[in-house]
Amino acid sequence: MTNLAAGNFAPALAAVPLLLLAACGQASSDSRGVDRSETLLSVSATGHAEARPDKAEFQAGIQTWARSAKDASSANARKIGEIVDALGKLGIEEKDIQTRAVSVDRIDWGDRKGQFQAVNTVNVTVRNVDSAGAAVAAVTEAGANIVNGPNLTMSDPEATANLAYAEAYKAARRRAEAYAEAAGMEVSRVLYIRDAGGSQGMRYLPSAEVAARIDAAPPPVALQVAPPPPPASEQGGARIMAGQTASDVSIQVDFALRPQ
Repeated sequence: MTNLAAGNFAPALAAVPLLLLAACGQASSDSRGVDRSETLLSVSATGHAEARPDKAEFQAGIQTWARSAKDASSANARKIGEIVDALGKLGIEEKDIQTRAVSVDRIDWGDRKGQFQAVNTVNVTVRNVDSAGAAVAAVTEAGANIVNGPNLTMSDPEATANLAYAEAYKAARRRAEAYAEAAGMEVSRVLYIRDAGGSQGMRYLPSAEVAARIDAAPPPVALQVAPPPPPASEQGGARIMAGQTASDVSIQVDFALRPQ
């Protein structure tokens, strides 16, 4: 009985190497997926697209001083309320007005030593870029002595970025086909596409790999304090030139080439 079992088992063991050899013969010769009859070509390319910004953001706020923290805060609250009301008259909803910073500090230096300083700044989103100049003028007329911006952006920044990525891939494909033709080969298939990121105006476009690891929220904008500009009735509101925002991206594509 023992000899019979061993006799039945031996052929099974002998078949194992044959199966392994067959599997190895079918496997790709390269860890990147290139077959033995193919040649790997790695291409880098860039893409460019432009679009008109349709949204503007700016910061507006007020600094007030008083002999007590309570009086400084009260005066500040009244003025920021007037600023918000002025924006409301232009049709800017409260959902587009977001508090950025609130503080009350004792001043221990300079001419105002011993007084208290209250600061309140808000971020304003204007969803019609052509109305941004009027909004800036309105807040300054309402008493804002902190104004910074505007930052012009697009409501759908990914749409323009994707146009740039599509152009980058087309450029990579054309370059691969040129290489293949010169070498007497043809493009067999795409093995790998890497998003290398880029920029959109002043905005950094992280690569897909980096975006998965970082918080995409923009860094806080440093506020600049300056004397308020002339009232809107005198300056008529600054004209905001929207222009065009460029999206520039880079990609890397690995192609497999085969003989024609």
